[in-house]
Amino acid sequence: MSCMDVGSEVPDFELKDQNGNLVKLSSLRGKIVVLYFYPKAMTRGCTIEAVGFRDFYNEIASLNAVVVGVSKDDVADLKKFSEKYSLPFILLSDLESKLIDAFCVRGFAGRARRVTFIIDEKGVVIKKWNKVDPSKHAKEVVEFLRSIKRS
Repeated sequence: MSCMDVGSEVPDFELKDQNGNLVKLSSLRGKIVVLYFYPKAMTRGCTIEAVGFRDFYNEIASLNAVVVGVSKDDVADLKKFSEKYSLPFILLSDLESKLIDAFCVRGFAGRARRVTFIIDEKGVVIKKWNKVDPSKHAKEVVEFLRSIKRS
């Protein structure tokens, strides 16, 4: 399988979320998916990034988009992270690195690198950020979503 990039059709996947529920990408069709990978819940940069998405969540939702975070953390750690910071979006546990490898975002110690993909309503990657500044990233995503709404 080749790495996901702009123009790639994303294969369907199924992983457990922070509540232990199975989430399939196909269940999100019809919405834009902000799929962001991060190294580890509760760490400084990952918390800053997640809180940014939380703070912009209503605006992102108003632009017909959903936020989905992915890391190698287990379901229990994701639940703690979600509850501690009141994260209103999906966090997926990719313990076996299936999605991390499919998107070629494996980094240090097998964890995910901080990379974000925007997937359109039909399941095609329309934007990719390889370098992410956690403190500014949610705002960048909102600006991109606004720009595609206008066009």
